Amino acid sequence: MLKCISPVDGRVYVERELSGGAAIEAALAKAEAAGAAWRATPLEQRQQLLRKAVAAFVVNGPAIAEELTWQMGRPLGQTPGEVRGFNERASYMIDIAPAALADVVPAAKDGFTRYIRREAHGVVFVIAPWNYPYLTSVNAVIPALLAGNTVLLKHSHQTPLCAERYAEAFRAAGLPDGVFQYLHLSHADTEVAMRDPRVGFVAFTGSVAGGAAVQHALADRFIGAGLELGGKDPAYVREDADLAHAVENLVDGAFFNSGQSCCGIERIYVHEKLYDAFVDGFVDLTKKYVLGDPTQAGTNLGPMVRASAADFVRGQVAEAVVRGARSLVDPTLFAANREGSPYLAPQVLVGVDHSMRLMSEETFGPAIGIMKVGSDAEAIRLMNDSEYGLTAAIWTRDAGAAERLGQLIETGTVFMNRCDYLDPALAWTGVKNSGRGCTLSSVGFESLTRPKSFHLRLNT
Repeated sequence: MLKCISPVDGRVYVERELSGGAAIEAALAKAEAAGAAWRATPLEQRQQLLRKAVAAFVVNGPAIAEELTWQMGRPLGQTPGEVRGFNERASYMIDIAPAALADVVPAAKDGFTRYIRREAHGVVFVIAPWNYPYLTSVNAVIPALLAGNTVLLKHSHQTPLCAERYAEAFRAAGLPDGVFQYLHLSHADTEVAMRDPRVGFVAFTGSVAGGAAVQHALADRFIGAGLELGGKDPAYVREDADLAHAVENLVDGAFFNSGQSCCGIERIYVHEKLYDAFVDGFVDLTKKYVLGDPTQAGTNLGPMVRASAADFVRGQVAEAVVRGARSLVDPTLFAANREGSPYLAPQVLVGVDHSMRLMSEETFGPAIGIMKVGSDAEAIRLMNDSEYGLTAAIWTRDAGAAERLGQLIETGTVFMNRCDYLDPALAWTGVKNSGRGCTLSSVGFESLTRPKSFHLRLNT
């Protein structure tokens, strides 16, 4: 049985029977059978059906937001943003599909018709995480369907209702039977599904260890896999930054969703001229956060997903302090903070360096280390000193400097004066251990299709 333990109060919030081999076989057979008709469905009609599905999803937004809070602990005042983000990304990808999926036609050549067509893989298997359960899965589910694939979704055991909400919206829109399905699966049966020859592509979002498991499962198959993995995303506050703006946005970038974001800010480098004022402002704002029951108005910092995750962060903080770091936030300021529970006070540390796990290992929680730097060159060296490379944020009034420095940062996305955001018009991708492949934008359709060339000689 799948049991979703709510981090809000520790009770079993959702319980579902896991599917086994027979259900996997039935789902893949149905997906394969539905594929030919779905691929033959004109793109305009696929767009219309998916727009209806998005509208059906958004109508249920309040209920979706509430159950999301209970499943993974994000405050109820923030979970509606997930519904809005789902709508933004899905709608954008639907709108650009005709141009993104259009034939690629090279320069004319007398006597020949030549073009490259984007063809569907067949069945796309989407494996989604709990931390942003709709905003991660929508990146693959909607574009895959637009491209003519059928989709099988396996969602996290922490957020099983998200898979069911997708199915509900697609049923309401009249999507043909078998085009979209979901299964609640164990890790072992997830691997069984990935290995099945009817699966043409795997889209995985999760940990580095999970990404390695996907690659291992597919090692003897010649299919693609999109891997959106972890991050240790840095921010650099230059000496010319707008201090107040940087403080406000970086506190949010570090602690939103209790820091449980692959693209959240996990380490900050501040020019020595602004360092003291930045740290003071950052700590002051952090102390104003309200940790508590995420179903209550006024709470802006909910529990982490489980007590073990909070204990992991506590361990990083304790190790850093033992090695010479100073913690600047007294946890007793937050009444809900409790050892051995998922309720964890936010923490800010200085005197940190890259020998500490807090500055090198993904934290995925509400704790941040801040280091002083003396130059752009030092900041770039430290930002690149990581096994991850998902996003990086530069805070400056000089756009030219941001572009110049951005060229030197080993990352998938460079931000200036913002962070922790996905623009659906831009490619979402990472380097190093942050993964492989791309979602969103017109580029995102490329991995969800395969190129097929037509070379037609008109005269013989």
